[in-house]
Amino acid sequence: MPKCTTGINNILVILKVTVVIVFIVLGWSHINPENHIPFIPKNIPGTQFGGMPGIAAGAAVVFFAFVGFDAVSTAAQEAKNPQKGMPIGILGSLVICTILYVLFSWVMTGLVPYETFKGDASPAATAFAVTGYTFLQSVLILAIIAGYTSVILVMLLGQSRVFYSMSNDGLLPSFFSDVHKKFRTPWKTNVFFLVFVSIFAGFVPIKDLGHMVSIGTLFAFTLVCIGIIVMRKKMPNAERKFKVPFVPFVPILGIIVCVYLMTSLTMESWWRLLIWLVIGICIYFFYGKQHSKVDG
Repeated sequence: MPKCTTGINNILVILKVTVVIVFIVLGWSHINPENHIPFIPKNIPGTQFGGMPGIAAGAAVVFFAFVGFDAVSTAAQEAKNPQKGMPIGILGSLVICTILYVLFSWVMTGLVPYETFKGDASPAATAFAVTGYTFLQSVLILAIIAGYTSVILVMLLGQSRVFYSMSNDGLLPSFFSDVHKKFRTPWKTNVFFLVFVSIFAGFVPIKDLGHMVSIGTLFAFTLVCIGIIVMRKKMPNAERKFKVPFVPFVPILGIIVCVYLMTSLTMESWWRLLIWLVIGICIYFFYGKQHSKVDG
């Protein structure tokens, strides 16, 4: 990633983390404990609201918020010491962000009843209005937009690197592995995703996009867990720069959790997943398989 882009992204990350912490600190003293009662609403039979079905459905829907941690691994080729830096970067950021997510959600639902957020395009600003710090509301909204920008930047970076690696292996046309002479980045792939993602963002509802990203990532994680078990058995002596501990317990647990969350999503999400899966399989059999540079 060019230095200027890295610098801008770092500034955006610092800004959004600072605002999240400010929101938690200033909002904590204004929490109304009654808004957390009941802490887990009862499940309405036949729906995905309340109880464990509601928790699973909610976790599956917001799962896309954790996709950014996976994007870190796709940039391993650009890391100076991936064996050491990658695990620290992924696990460290995962722990920190999970804590911030939980605290932010706790404060936001404590400021106003959770029913208030239904159909609200700016729930954080709505909740923060209760604190009386009205002069910070505009800053909060701007910081959230900046946060979206940094997340989109990281996700596009990760996806372009995935296509770059697949192109190097012959699974996709060489167009996707064409590197810029000056910046040494797959610039054509970046432009491709700039156009592709912009079209989706402009014409597909954000709710549907969130479901598509979540179920697609959960499915991909499931395949990765299966692949770890298969490779550990069929290729036990292969060189491993990153070795998963407690195999097959950890991969099996990952499969169970991912599949359980996937079953909590709507049938429309499953149909979209099937369509994208068919498209991917067609690309593989009609192009990737014939041009693959990978042995076997």
